[in-house]
Amino acid sequence: MTSLFADIWHSFLALPTWVKFWVVLILSPVNLATLAFLSQPSGILIAALSVGGMVISLTAVIAGRGFTKLVSAGHVLTWTPLVLILMFAAPEASGNYANFLTVLLVTNTFSLFFDFNDLRLWYNGDRAVPTKS
Repeated sequence: MTSLFADIWHSFLALPTWVKFWVVLILSPVNLATLAFLSQPSGILIAALSVGGMVISLTAVIAGRGFTKLVSAGHVLTWTPLVLILMFAAPEASGNYANFLTVLLVTNTFSLFFDFNDLRLWYNGDRAVPTKS
């Protein structure tokens, strides 16, 4: 039996190249950047929802020993309310914070288009862990 880390790493490597770039260069950094705005209006709530989705997803990665479609559940559970807040009840923001909230909204909305479909596929039985063929 291989190590948990090795299983997760091999699963990550089996993802399509564009997904790996998306996760490493855009999705994760943008959501972690919410921690830089904790003192801004609704900063703690926004960071909790943003990073909370990542934590739940990481739990699914560990439990599944790889990147199953269940990873999307963390995003759907926390980023859906986050996106709705940013769309319909955005906090007072200006300057860098306002620009950042726009980037966060666009990033997580884009991600949710894939996440809802992945969660549907997982619910319908697609529980496979990606592996290199």
